[in-house]
Amino acid sequence: MSLCVLNPGPLTTVQDLGREGCAAEGFRRCGAADDYAARLANLLIGNNPGDAVLETTLRGPEVQFVTGAVFALAGAEADAALDGRPVPFFTPAFAPAGSRLTIGTARAELRSYLAVWGGIAVAPVRGSRATDLACHLGGFSGRALHPGDVLPLARTGQEAAAHWQELCRRHLDRPLGDRVVCRGPAPWRQLGTERLPLLRAVPGPQAAAFTPGARDLFVHSIYRLTPDCNRMACKLQGPALETVSGADILSDGIVEGSVQVSGNGQPIVMLADHQTTGGYAKIGTVISADLPALAQLRPGQAVAFDWIDPAGAVAAARHRAALLQQVKERLS
Repeated sequence: MSLCVLNPGPLTTVQDLGREGCAAEGFRRCGAADDYAARLANLLIGNNPGDAVLETTLRGPEVQFVTGAVFALAGAEADAALDGRPVPFFTPAFAPAGSRLTIGTARAELRSYLAVWGGIAVAPVRGSRATDLACHLGGFSGRALHPGDVLPLARTGQEAAAHWQELCRRHLDRPLGDRVVCRGPAPWRQLGTERLPLLRAVPGPQAAAFTPGARDLFVHSIYRLTPDCNRMACKLQGPALETVSGADILSDGIVEGSVQVSGNGQPIVMLADHQTTGGYAKIGTVISADLPALAQLRPGQAVAFDWIDPAGAVAAARHRAALLQQVKERLS
């Protein structure tokens, strides 16, 4: 009931959907940066959407299944092989005891997800198995995985073999063919020859701190990810956004998707490992349905923003949930 990490890749962590309800005590939410891909990987093999998975960055790990396991890959596609045989993404698969799974470098995006039936069974901390790298909390010893780490699994090899037989009997071992469901909602904006991911945002709590020209500039400009991007936030570079009387505010709460604007006028979009409070004015909040697209971008890539009202944000969230529901219903 375990898998052994032979080579972890640049950054592989245990993540689930995050540590909810603990911000008032100073705990970050953390969890999967691309929560759509993490949910999808879980649903493909019959897990709960919030079961713990492995999140990889740029290049995946090499792991050995000590016991047999059913697994699936989602997110940034890469060449993957089980004992040398190719393994497609978005497809349930069975790993016999002793087999080795190798996940290569992502072809175009950034983060991939490996789900194992039953979930990665590390001990929960504050109700979550998510890794908080800054606080050394949760996940596997509160850190990124190292060679030789052995991760507990929730299901035995015998249980996994029986589950795999059932998936095959119901023809659920086949690839998920709908690319829209595989990739999730992906709004975009065409500017000349460039097709840009479009991040829709509701006005932020300090939107009035920005000049009308800055609020227009925010949604009519191109911003590029700087090298200073990680699981905490994406710092962007583009036209400076002017404030009425400065960007500094009394620190207040921050959520995933908050778009802070620092003193140099550049936006910073908070991701899963964001801090709980911040002292820069927030011009907007990127809606939850669009954050996975941002989490998959690499430094140098460009994005655009657009305003959306709360009703539109709710509709987008419901559309995303409906796509995942299609996958869940395959196993019901």
